[in-house]
Amino acid sequence: MTTAHTQPEVNWRTHLSLGLLATVYIFSYIDRQVVSILIEPIKREFSASDTEIGLLTGLAFGLLYAVLGIPVGRLADRRNRRSIIAVCCGLWSLATMACGMATMYWQLLLARMSVAVGEAGSMAPSISMISDLYPPKRRSLAISIFMMGPNLGVLVGLALGGLIAQHYGWRAAFLAFGIPGVVLSLIVYLLVKEPPRGAFEPGGNQHAAVPPGPVNEPLLRQLARLLSLKPLRLVALGCGVAAITGYGYGIWAPSFFMRVHGMGIAQAGLFFGLASGIGSMAGALFCGWLSDRLCQRSTRWQLGLPTLGAAVALPLGICIFLWPTADYWALGTARVPHAMLFVMLFAFFASWWPTLSYSAVSQMVSARERGVAASLLNLFVTLLGVGLGPLVTGSLSDHFSSVYGGDGLRWALVCVVSVMGITVLLLGAASGPYKLRLQQLQAAAA
Repeated sequence: MTTAHTQPEVNWRTHLSLGLLATVYIFSYIDRQVVSILIEPIKREFSASDTEIGLLTGLAFGLLYAVLGIPVGRLADRRNRRSIIAVCCGLWSLATMACGMATMYWQLLLARMSVAVGEAGSMAPSISMISDLYPPKRRSLAISIFMMGPNLGVLVGLALGGLIAQHYGWRAAFLAFGIPGVVLSLIVYLLVKEPPRGAFEPGGNQHAAVPPGPVNEPLLRQLARLLSLKPLRLVALGCGVAAITGYGYGIWAPSFFMRVHGMGIAQAGLFFGLASGIGSMAGALFCGWLSDRLCQRSTRWQLGLPTLGAAVALPLGICIFLWPTADYWALGTARVPHAMLFVMLFAFFASWWPTLSYSAVSQMVSARERGVAASLLNLFVTLLGVGLGPLVTGSLSDHFSSVYGGDGLRWALVCVVSVMGITVLLLGAASGPYKLRLQQLQAAAA
């Protein structure tokens, strides 16, 4: 017999908390991605190769972010998530300011690694909190609003970062984005309230209080048990592969438009940021809204939609880099390549896989394991995407440049975008096991 319980009310304070958590995520991506529009001036100042820049923007950040994300996710399942997010936001914002003070390559490398230390405590606790702020039937849209953070972060980081760098230098861009983040961390600590765990799940808090497995289960055993879930394993691998495309593309595409299309740093940042940001925001909101409706008919749509999105994004991504450079629109003194249209379309469909995959993972585990589960997914995304995406793209660019000259980066990006085909296969294969997993959880709660 199920004990009746009162579910919490979704009100203005709920939406305020979501808005502040989304703002934190926006700033995390601004601080993470602004370096992509600053690659060319940093490369000139430190006489760095594309491989060294790939290390700076990828592996140096991704390795620490991935390693620390799991224990922070575990901590978020046991401690106050609001406080973890606020403290980490303050730490990475200070580290971003330190990037602007670096005078040598190794100092900038250490500062970027410090940014990763702070940002490791943002994603998993936030996903866990949002899953407790909203009921399942509204959760995909809520998480999709949160997942607009990378999209707005790219738009603001590239557009505003490029303008600041052009007029005041690349160091000023880091300082301009780091200072507000410190203030934001204090606002989150004061205004966001920690929600009760699992209040919207069957059985309420009592059901959610004890996750599957022993209460004090060792972390490695818990990770092994979660990875034994076929849908979670397939989603994690699929998202990790997609992230290779996402981060390799996101870091190096602005440089492509500067090198191949002859755009200036401010123009590349503005137009690429607008095209990517608008496309991604529209895609994230649309797929979250559509998922909440289609999943009422069949839960397979939770992973069917990101599979479809990745399949459509793949050819659009290739078109970005193979479209003729002679085709452009003249907007005043600016020349905007026709390829920017494909940037917007690619962003619209490529935003489906992260938005809906994180939502799927939050629903295939208990409320007390969402932090670790989200961190586990983030581990694959970070190690493969952040760690390898920019580095592999930079290395391929160095290699192809010896063969194709100035088109080396073009063919490197075509290769990196093409790996998204593997994501289509993996997410498609996870759809059936995901539906079965939800049925098992519902049966256990009955």
